Amino acid sequence: MAAKDVLTREQIDAELDTLPGWRLRLGGMATVLKCPSSAAALELFATIGELAQKANHHPDVDWRYDTLFVALTSHDAGSKVTARDAALAKSISAAAQDGGAVAQPQRLRSVEIALDTNNMAEVAPVWAAALGFVAGAPDELKDPAGMLPTLWFQETQTPNANRFHFDIHVPASEAQEVLAAIAEAGATLDHSNAPQFVIATDPQGNRLCICTEEGRDA
Repeated sequence: MAAKDVLTREQIDAELDTLPGWRLRLGGMATVLKCPSSAAALELFATIGELAQKANHHPDVDWRYDTLFVALTSHDAGSKVTARDAALAKSISAAAQDGGAVAQPQRLRSVEIALDTNNMAEVAPVWAAALGFVAGAPDELKDPAGMLPTLWFQETQTPNANRFHFDIHVPASEAQEVLAAIAEAGATLDHSNAPQFVIATDPQGNRLCICTEEGRDA
């Protein structure tokens, strides 16, 4: 698929305006669909499969009892959002509504593991071999099955003593509520890079980042 088929951020936002249950997340569109029952979730799962086959475009779907976690991206366009993703998202939303499912995008979470390093090339092969990961973006390794968190190498000439941290991606619409809960739990927050990410430090000095799609390339 050509780069011209990839939607711009403005085009993605326009599509999301018509898809209130969906959010932009790490190069894709995602939603959470809570169904009336486990049987209804399975029925919707089957319907999504039929829609995917018809469109020749296949989402990632994770079934958990009465809930489906659905993610769409175009791998043949470099794991970016294309018109095919938006079209299939609309079809899935229509089927979900017909089946009595309720979108709960506030439940969306995506986790990247970040490793500070001043020489990615020196350490990446070790992690690729241990995890069975493959190259994703130039600064990351990813699970080819899409089940495990991405390992992102944060290149810095002065790596911190504590070199690992989690990047936790949440919908921008939910970020303030998540940050408030973290602060109430005892973390200190650094908003200097908001809204793209906020650095949270727990009472023992461990860090994590609450990230949103704002300020990030689609």
